[in-house]
Amino acid sequence: EPTTNLDTDHIEWVEKKLKRWQGAFVLVSHDREFLDALCSVIWELEDGEITEYKGNYSDYLKQKEVEKQQQQSTYEKYEKEKKQLEKAIQLKEEKAQRATKKPKNLSASERRIKGSKPYFAKKQKKLHKTAGALETRVEKLEKVEKIKDQPPIKMDLPNERNLKNRVIIRVEDLEGLVPKQLLWKKATFQIYGGDKLAIIGPNGSGKTTLVKKIITQENGVTISPSVKIGYFSQNLMTLDVNKSILENVQNSSKQEESLIRTVLARMHFFDEDVYKPVHVLSGGERVKVALTKLLVSDINTLVLDEPTNYLDTEALKALENLLNEYTGSIIFVSHDRTFTENIATRILEIRNKKIEIFDGTYQQFKNRSTKKERDFQQEEQLLLDTKISEVLSRLSMEPSQALEKEFQNLLKEKSKLKE
Repeated sequence: EPTTNLDTDHIEWVEKKLKRWQGAFVLVSHDREFLDALCSVIWELEDGEITEYKGNYSDYLKQKEVEKQQQQSTYEKYEKEKKQLEKAIQLKEEKAQRATKKPKNLSASERRIKGSKPYFAKKQKKLHKTAGALETRVEKLEKVEKIKDQPPIKMDLPNERNLKNRVIIRVEDLEGLVPKQLLWKKATFQIYGGDKLAIIGPNGSGKTTLVKKIITQENGVTISPSVKIGYFSQNLMTLDVNKSILENVQNSSKQEESLIRTVLARMHFFDEDVYKPVHVLSGGERVKVALTKLLVSDINTLVLDEPTNYLDTEALKALENLLNEYTGSIIFVSHDRTFTENIATRILEIRNKKIEIFDGTYQQFKNRSTKKERDFQQEEQLLLDTKISEVLSRLSMEPSQALEKEFQNLLKEKSKLKE
């Protein structure tokens, strides 16, 4: 888990270092983009088995999808064969029941042959034996599990229609002032109903501070009276560890129990699992319960501070699916690049004491940032080339140690710029 607690800048720094590494390495990670960028083989640990997949994480996902399709096809064949055998058993049993009755319209000679009880008993026994053999075949069929369907989730959220595409949170001249430090200069922006806003930036830039200033409605923050906020933080204080998973989730929900159970199943809490007390759960499982509790609460705006910490890749994908189906507004802080790309429709970045809002996905934001970076590097390169030419010209006219030193320093700067 080399990327745990690192911000995006440092994750990308580690990525670059490992890409240049000439030796082998083994990674344990839930960071999907990190795995995608670096791995040539994936080892999956599931149900006590290790399975090897060639390629990076994207290749692994494609192979898993093929496996899923194959399993579905095998399941359909299994079900078809099972039904055919069960139908054949039923027919044999029905014939066996009828075998004790004397058929009508028999000739005198047929009556002599087939009219005796032993004949019918023998025939019935044979039919029962055939049915028994078919039942054995059904039992010996290799059972294939059905792929679990994911029923769509439609929650009734308070004031949902009234808030769609309208300004729900207005921030005006909000300053990131904390004791002895200015995190960001005055900023003005709006958040709209239905937004899925990602707050990104380096560690210490003030992401959590901004979230707290918004939810506590500090001076400069106006929240629509129709907005009902649910806040997730890593301390998990919303959970009662002595109560069951289901009791915890139902406690603050106005949704039907069937929908609550569906959401819990999406988070891989099936059947009797929901009756487990929270105190027996792992850290990751508690995070899943807290997130589920929030999702089905009587709210219409989710505020999530680092919701992906402690979640494995399956739980991450489950959470992504739930958030994509969520029809309310979402404001979240995350360093998980894949999660941000899959969820966000707008980006808020805090960097160099400035807040910048970008309308679009994380990938679009990165592409624009990369172009700005490239343009800046090109300008720097041109400036350095001009300086190097000037110093070279002066060196040829009047060589000196000072000029030689300046020339070497400029070459080092140029080399650094190319890295």
